Amino acid sequence: MSRLRFRLFSLLCDAIFVNLAVFIALTLRFLGQIPQTNLEAYLSLVPLFTLAYVVCGWLYDLYEPEQLDTPWSTTAKVLPAAILGTIALTAIAFLGGPATVAFPRATLPIILLLTPILMLGWRLLFLRFGNIRWPEQRTLIIGCGQLASDLARAIQEREKWGWKLVDMLPSSEGLERINEMIRTFRINRVIVADPARLREFTEQLVMSEHEKLTVDVVPELYETFIGRTHIIIGDIPLMRIVSGTIPRYHRLLKRCFDLGGALVLLILTSPIMLAASLAILISDGGPVFYRQERVGRNMTPFRIVKFRTMIKNAEDQSGPILASEDDPRITAVGHRMRKLRIDELPQMLNILRGEMSFIGPRPERPAFVEKYLEEIPGYSERYRIKPGVTGLAQVNGGYATTPERKLKYDLMYLYHQSLAFDIQITVETIKVVLSGKGAR
Repeated sequence: MSRLRFRLFSLLCDAIFVNLAVFIALTLRFLGQIPQTNLEAYLSLVPLFTLAYVVCGWLYDLYEPEQLDTPWSTTAKVLPAAILGTIALTAIAFLGGPATVAFPRATLPIILLLTPILMLGWRLLFLRFGNIRWPEQRTLIIGCGQLASDLARAIQEREKWGWKLVDMLPSSEGLERINEMIRTFRINRVIVADPARLREFTEQLVMSEHEKLTVDVVPELYETFIGRTHIIIGDIPLMRIVSGTIPRYHRLLKRCFDLGGALVLLILTSPIMLAASLAILISDGGPVFYRQERVGRNMTPFRIVKFRTMIKNAEDQSGPILASEDDPRITAVGHRMRKLRIDELPQMLNILRGEMSFIGPRPERPAFVEKYLEEIPGYSERYRIKPGVTGLAQVNGGYATTPERKLKYDLMYLYHQSLAFDIQITVETIKVVLSGKGAR
């Protein structure tokens, strides 16, 4: 069974077994004779609560096969997903109005017991008897001693799940030798098992521009206080520093969100954009828009479109310079537009063309990019994804925030992308727009 078929199979099984759990609970509640009104209430709830359980499963990575390689990791993800799904079912039943009022509340404890048993049960059977072509985890262990040996043994025991131990190297080998190994043997996972070299070494490794490299570390006590365990190999917990791949479904969802959101926003804000255009024309004359070359994903240049907020020919004398606090080049109308982020609205056209996304690093100008690439270690990493109209750096900083600080936010987003993270940044963006925080 391929990875895609496993996902579809998992979705189907969860939908079947969740409904089976609810039906069994109803049967037990009414001793085999379910009244028509209660059955109709159940049938009206089927689409909603089935979707709720599937979404909860997706949130807890139940449809990512590499996250379910052991009975323990499977149990740790199924239990909270099933509990959250039952809470969602309870909310739907209570808030569904007359159509769901006949759904018996006494079945909910039974459902809470049955759903994790059934959702976990079929997965454990499949882990035991199923056959999946798991993504190959070509692993390099950095470190030596008993800890590294225990990791190596645990990885060899997981060859059935796609794990393959390529080699073990002491951290004294140095980063150049390790990078050569990664390239030569197509390594896509590195586990740092040498706590003494944890911070500095891991930073250098992550910044080595291996696009499909996942980096895990064996945490010390301090790291467990500030992070969480992502995976357990044998009995050794690992913290993921960076994941080398972004799921295709996430990129697809993000693009659909970008296209739909850009079209809706263009329509809803068209009166605001018209008013902004008139304000610019009346206060300072044309042009209303300005187009400027920026650097996008994979260092590809494109021309960004924004409302003009500075005086005409603002850089004729100074050349390219960054905006600063109380920048005298910004017009009165432009200052107000920047405060409310209205000047960003024409960038919806860049999103529709696929040059930008709603959420991502701020698109920079080529002159600044060349400078930062030379001065700031790891700066090229931010160009692995599309630039965004908003982003973690934009909502937490301002126009005058230093590039070094912005890069930390950009990398934080790059290495931890998720739908939930995008929603969080969107909410924070709305708060920034309403408050005017960070604008110059």
